[in-house]
Amino acid sequence: MGEGNAFQRILIGPATERLLDVRQGETVLDVACGNGVFSRRLAEFGASVVATDFSEKFVELARARTERAGYGHAVEYLVADATDEERMLALGEGRFDATVCNMALMDMPAIDPLMRVLRRLLKPEGRFVFSVQHPAFNSNAVRLVLEEEDRDGTLVETYSVKVSGYLHVPPGKGAGMPSEPAPHPYFHRPLSGLFGACFRAGFVVDGVEEPSFPKPEEGSQSTARALSWGNFVGIPPVLVARARPT
Repeated sequence: MGEGNAFQRILIGPATERLLDVRQGETVLDVACGNGVFSRRLAEFGASVVATDFSEKFVELARARTERAGYGHAVEYLVADATDEERMLALGEGRFDATVCNMALMDMPAIDPLMRVLRRLLKPEGRFVFSVQHPAFNSNAVRLVLEEEDRDGTLVETYSVKVSGYLHVPPGKGAGMPSEPAPHPYFHRPLSGLFGACFRAGFVVDGVEEPSFPKPEEGSQSTARALSWGNFVGIPPVLVARARPT
């Protein structure tokens, strides 16, 4: 991941920044912050950031990276289970102007506890932005497909996705990125499951983006792996949504 792989730099980061629309001086909660790449981005915008993660190791490494980047004064890192309502509520009811959770809801066996507590942590005019694997196009029930055909003497490659399940996909393990040392669990939720959890907690969803990788410029090389998402132009592997308290 470093300071942002292609997913973060091209898809997740820009869409999340647009929907979150962070302003200088705001207080923002970054849930499941990982190595802190987006926490540091929020600090660049002048926000005061509280960042949490379930992993003590992630928090340790994120804190060290942030200190080296010169944003240690702007980001407070804490170890916290995002589904522990009592622990999360201790961060301060009504404290935050905005909250964000990037690419982590699909790692949680239950998301209703987090939705409920975020509703209480936010100020009345606050907003919550989350990104996930797009449930329609990127799950354990999806296969990436590359076909080659001879079209009037020209070899043409077509990229597509094969979907074998959507509404009911059982939890399964997979890699977060190539060469990850061990697979981790994924908990698929269709759009009705994701947005339904927002509605039950007292949110209204008022913004959605489905970013996909752009078409390569003429003459440029495609990504190294034939079945990398970078070659699936026009098919969004990520869903980014904004919810606001009702």
